[in-house]
Amino acid sequence: MAPKRSKGAGAFPKPVESPAPAKPDPADLYAALDLGTNSCRMLIAQPKGSQFHVVDSFSKSVQLGSGLESSGRLSRASIGRTVQAMRICQQKLKRHNVRRMRLVATEACRRARNGRDFLRYVKRETGLDLQIIEPEEEARLAVISCAPLVSTKTEQLLVVDIGGGSTELVWIDLSGVPARERPRSIMRLHAGFHTAGSPFPAAKVVDWISVPLGVATLRDQFSDVSDDAARYALMSWYFEENLADFAPYKDEQARDGFQIVGTSGTVTTVAASHLGLKRYDRTKVDGLRMTSDQIEKVIRDYLELGPAGRRRDPRIGQDRQALIMSGAAILQALLRCWPTDRLSVADRGLREGLLYAQMCADGVLEDGPF
Repeated sequence: MAPKRSKGAGAFPKPVESPAPAKPDPADLYAALDLGTNSCRMLIAQPKGSQFHVVDSFSKSVQLGSGLESSGRLSRASIGRTVQAMRICQQKLKRHNVRRMRLVATEACRRARNGRDFLRYVKRETGLDLQIIEPEEEARLAVISCAPLVSTKTEQLLVVDIGGGSTELVWIDLSGVPARERPRSIMRLHAGFHTAGSPFPAAKVVDWISVPLGVATLRDQFSDVSDDAARYALMSWYFEENLADFAPYKDEQARDGFQIVGTSGTVTTVAASHLGLKRYDRTKVDGLRMTSDQIEKVIRDYLELGPAGRRRDPRIGQDRQALIMSGAAILQALLRCWPTDRLSVADRGLREGLLYAQMCADGVLEDGPF
C-alpha cells in the first residue's frame, strides 16, 4: 500500500512578489543627447533632490568625424551609422514620451561643410531636431556637469573635457566663494560664464579655450607616423603648442588649493587601468582622485604594451585602443603645464551638463548639498 501523500507536498512555493518600480510620469522626464565627433550618447532622467535619476540611456561609437580631417565633409558611411543610432534614440524618447529635451551636436558638425545639411537629413529621417552648439556653451556644460566633484578646499579649478574633435579647458577662481558654496557656485554657471549682478557668491571664470584637437582629430594629424612612441611624443608636443593662447598657461600654479577635473573616455580609461579593473565599474571610477605620477605610470605601461598589447587589454577595448594614445598625449601635456596631486576623474560630461542646465532653469532641483 502506497504511503499517504502529505497535504501540499510537491506544490510550487508561492513566489514572493516585489512591487515593480513605478513608471515615471513623462511630465517629470528630461532628455539630453550629445552627438560628438566619435560617439552618440543620450540620457533620459528625472530630477531627484539636488541630483537626477537616470531612467534610460544610450551610447554608441558612430565615428561621425571619420575622414573629416582630410575631406572637410561628413562621409556617407559616417552619416549612415549616425542616423541608425539616432533612430534608436528616437524610439527611446517615444517610448518614454519625453517632452523636455535638448539634443546637440558639437565639433564634427561645426567643422563639416555639410554639417547643417546632415542635421536637416537627421530631422527628415528621425524627427529629431539637433542644434549645433558653440564651443563656449560646450565648455560651460562640461563644467556644470562636474560641480558635484568640486572640493570645498579648491580655490583654483581647471575643468578639462577631452572630446573626439576638440578639447575644452576652463579655469575658474573660487577663492572669493565661501568653502561650502564652491560646488554650488559651479552649478550656477548654467546661466553663463559671466554672472555679474548675481546675489550669490560667484565663481569667476578666469579664461577658457576650445582647442580644435580631440582624440580623433589629433590622431588623424599624425596618422602618417609609424613609430608608436614617436607619434605619441609628437601628439603631446603639438597639443601643448595649441595652449599658448590660454591665459593661465605661463603662470606657475601652487598645488595647494588647486584641482583639475578631467571628463572624457580617456581619463576614465586611465583610471580603470590604474585600478586594475577587469570590467569597467563607474562607481569606482567616477570621483576617483589620481596624482600626476599615477597617471604617467599608466601611460608608460600603455607605451610598453604597444598597439597590439593595447588592443588585447580588456580595460582599453577594441573600440578605444585606436584613440587612447592621442587622449593620453593630451592628458600628459596638461600635466606638464599644471602638475597636480588632485586630478578628479569624472565619468560625466555634456549629457549631464545639458540635464543640469534644463533642470536648473526649470527650478526642479532642490537647493541642498550635492
